[in-house]
Amino acid sequence: MQKLGGGILTAENARENSSAAKGESIADAVRVIGGYADVIVMRHFEEGAAKAAAEISPVPLINAGDGAGEHPTQALVDIYTIMKELGGVEGKRIALAGDLLYGRTIHSLLQLLCLYPGVSIDLISPANLRLPRKYIEYLEQNNVAFQELETLDKSIKHADVLYITRVQRERFAVVSEYEAIKDSYYVDAKIADQLQPNAIILHALPRLNEIAVDVDNNPRAAYFRQAKNGLYVRMALLDHLLS
Repeated sequence: MQKLGGGILTAENARENSSAAKGESIADAVRVIGGYADVIVMRHFEEGAAKAAAEISPVPLINAGDGAGEHPTQALVDIYTIMKELGGVEGKRIALAGDLLYGRTIHSLLQLLCLYPGVSIDLISPANLRLPRKYIEYLEQNNVAFQELETLDKSIKHADVLYITRVQRERFAVVSEYEAIKDSYYVDAKIADQLQPNAIILHALPRLNEIAVDVDNNPRAAYFRQAKNGLYVRMALLDHLLS
């Protein structure tokens, strides 16, 4: 917004540092904030909170992530990055690896991928972090070819896009369960070089130990370019909503 010449009002950690701590409802907060702002960007810990807020907001509301639900602006960034790096999305093989159960970036991206003919998707995750059934059904309804895998082996040499997601420690009640699978899809330089020469590696960031730093200089490593694209895609979205 600042790069577009506008101003911002922020409520960092609003769960503890705003009227929400006093019990104010989302509906009331959105109505009040909508009186101050021309657009609201909302990140919330509860799945579905952004949708509920958007239904009563007096101004456009952007979902910047709602719990384990969706992250639609990141999906726009991801699609734009694939198009920019590979020249298009049609016919591409996309490998999505890591936490597919709680990975909201993946949940939103899958719905956009269904818009492009000929896309095939490899869903790679531990058994206890598989993609929720409702997204599997969405792929089936849109006749998108996909397979569920537990290792990278069958996908790595054929993928046009390898999208790595962080296994989120905060989603595990038992730390030992997290420790057992956190490194399931570790990508180092050796693995990166098994990809096709023109393939790309994506990650919504921040990364922990999913991708080794020795991959950063590999031409396939597109995640920092992906992050930079995020600035411009979100500028375009704001400009569109305010025009």
